Amino acid sequence: MFKLPSVLTIIAPLAVAINTISTPVFAQAAYGSYIGIGPTYGLSSNNSGQGDGFGGVVAVRYKLLELPISLRTQALISDGVAVVPTVSYDLPLSWQTDAYIGVGAAFAAGDTPSPVGDRTSFAIQPGVDFMLPHSQLAIFTNAIIAFDAYRDGGGTAVSVQGGLGMKF
Repeated sequence: MFKLPSVLTIIAPLAVAINTISTPVFAQAAYGSYIGIGPTYGLSSNNSGQGDGFGGVVAVRYKLLELPISLRTQALISDGVAVVPTVSYDLPLSWQTDAYIGVGAAFAAGDTPSPVGDRTSFAIQPGVDFMLPHSQLAIFTNAIIAFDAYRDGGGTAVSVQGGLGMKF
């Protein structure tokens, strides 16, 4: 006759091993809403040669918990100013890293082109967020592609930006 402790000694580790092997692991989007600052660079210009060059960016990400979606806004400041709110789908690459694609609009202020043009336009924003382990810091980098973004010349405006954020 089998003794109860010896059966449990064999079956319990086997059950744990089978459960561990058969349980799928799902990465979650990197947690952390943040506000950050950094440089921006406009890669394109209008027909008058305005809009390209360096500036600054203020970036805000609000991560919706339980969903792979974030609300983002970036203010790009150079010769001109633009605000770009987007809604993004976040694809987790690891516990600390998300790649994302956002859609929204670029709202330009004034007559001088910003890194994303000088008129309101549809915008796409691909990027990557990295939450530094054991800290309250986030590193962000992205591009903004604004379509039909210039009054003088129409065309697409493209900017790249990145920086350091503080999680909240």
